[in-house]
Formats: sequence, structure tokens, C-alpha cells
Amino acid sequence: MSERVGFFTDTSVCIGCKACEVACKEWNQIPASNHGFTGDSYDNTIDLGANTWRHVAFIEQKKPVADGEPDWGLQTYQDGDGMRWLMASDVCKHCTEAACLEVCPTGSLFRTEYGTVVVQEDICNGCGYCVPACPFGVIDKREEDGRVWKCTLCYDRLKDDQEPACAQACPTNSIQFGELDDLRDRAHARLEVLHHAGATSAQLYGDDPDDGVGGFGAFFLLLDEPEVYRLPPDPKTTTRDLPEIWAAAGAAALALGAGLVAAVLGGRR
Repeated sequence: MSERVGFFTDTSVCIGCKACEVACKEWNQIPASNHGFTGDSYDNTIDLGANTWRHVAFIEQKKPVADGEPDWGLQTYQDGDGMRWLMASDVCKHCTEAACLEVCPTGSLFRTEYGTVVVQEDICNGCGYCVPACPFGVIDKREEDGRVWKCTLCYDRLKDDQEPACAQACPTNSIQFGELDDLRDRAHARLEVLHHAGATSAQLYGDDPDDGVGGFGAFFLLLDEPEVYRLPPDPKTTTRDLPEIWAAAGAAALALGAGLVAAVLGGRR
């Protein structure tokens, strides 16, 4: 095994340019996924999916800056009507405890030597068990062929000692690639800087190995609560209760079987 690698996405310096989306599509030859404008946002790709492995969200808030509140730079644009914009480039989290991998019956999903989770499309049978298993709604089926697709963290590039296409294309270094331990140290240092500057709502999301999915392989620095970015506030692996469920089902089956045997024997008497 190599050192585990991943992404640290610092949303405080994301300018919403979508260079990461374009680079991801070009390198991985992903079909176009332009849904057009919804009328709610300038975002035209809407969400992660089989044809959108990187998604830059435009969070638009009617939230005027209070007197004395600091302006932290590129991450927020404030104009006279009190509109606040937050940009964030979302991606598969490459969870430590990956439910999608655990439920895959064919071995199509596997963990690489870099600690990332990848789909082998030539083995995927399109069963779709992984789709509801993901607590983030990342993995999805492609309508054209019925198989599932998601971010591979550019596994092919990693094997050639290249950084992922999205990180290389990011002009502000919002998407940072490297060994996870180093990224966590970098993220905590950045968070301290923001807190010192007065950005008290800034927080790390997914850096804790003791969270519900064992920590993310792609974690974030957010400037507001996770729900604002349409992220689950306390994600948990959806397979965590399976042992207890199967144990309860087995006990119920044994009890039912014992009752049937008792009934049959009692009838014979």
C-alpha cells in the first residue's frame, strides 16, 4: 500500500470558475451534463452524478454582512442588495468506511493501493445496490448503459505519479491533492487563520477519522454549516447496522422455526 492520498478542498478561495469540472470531463471523457439554468442559481450542472464527477456549487444567500464583519476575500461577493455567494467544488468523498464498496456483489467497486474507491466499469452489472448505499448521493447510473460511475480520483494519473486533473487545473489552489495526513495538518492551519481573521463559522467537514464514515478521503473547509452546501451534517455509513439487522433476522427465523416444530410435534401428540 502507498500512503493514502486524497483531496482537501478549501472553499474559502474557490471562485466558481468550474475549471475543475471541465478538466475532469476532458481527462475522463465524461459525457456532457449541462442541465441549463434552474432560475435558482448560476450553477448549470446542479449536482454530482454519473456524468458529473466534480460539481461546483453556487450557494446564493440573502444574508447581508453585519457591521464589522470581515471580508475574507475571493470566497464571498457582497453587493448592495445583500446577496452572499459561496462557491464549493464537491466530489466523491472516498470514505474510509465506504458503504458503496461493501454492498457491491460483483467486486466492481474496490479500494486502490492509494486508499481511494474506484468503480471497474467492465465488471459492474448495473444492479444499483451502491446508489442508495452512498450517504452523499454521489454514485449514480448512466442512462445510456445502466452501469454506475463516479470520481476515481484520477486513478490512472496517480499510477503515473501525476496529480488529479481537477487539482492541477484549479487556479486558486482551492482543490489541494496530497497525502491525507499532510492535508489535515494544512487544513487545520488554514482554519486557524480564518478563525483569527474573524470567520468564526468556518469549519472542517470530513477530516475526523472518528466520524460516521471513518473520515473522508476528500474533505472540505466550509464557511457555513454543511446543510448550506446541501451536505449531510452528520453522515453515517448506511451499512453500519447490517450486523445487528442480520442477527435479529436470524434470531427471529430460529424462533419461528422452533415454534413450527413445536406446533407439529404438538399436533402429532
